[in-house]
Amino acid sequence: MIKQLIKFCVVGGSGVVVDFSVTYLFKELVRINKYVANSIGFITAATSNYFLNRFWTFESNDPQIMRQYILFIVIATAGLVINNGVIFLLHGRRKINFYLAKIFAIGFVTLWNFFMNYYFNF
Repeated sequence: MIKQLIKFCVVGGSGVVVDFSVTYLFKELVRINKYVANSIGFITAATSNYFLNRFWTFESNDPQIMRQYILFIVIATAGLVINNGVIFLLHGRRKINFYLAKIFAIGFVTLWNFFMNYYFNF
């Protein structure tokens, strides 16, 4: 499990790059609502992470790719709710920098996603 958690975190690191890039693009350049931008970044990263985790982290051979992807996205969507909640509490209520709050949210949600996928998906 430790080896998989480390791989999951490496994949998560790539997801952070995707997430922050897409979030920045939509929040700062397209100028849409920060929570919508955050959601787009999060879901884009979750999709990228699914494929990397399926083939590298968990080495899944399950032929039910669509079922597995949907469950991964359901878990990630629950994580998205947690993610936005943490950002709202830290940024919206405590006035911590948006991107710093996002880092805390990502750390918390990484653990949520790993254990939910480890026990229920892969």
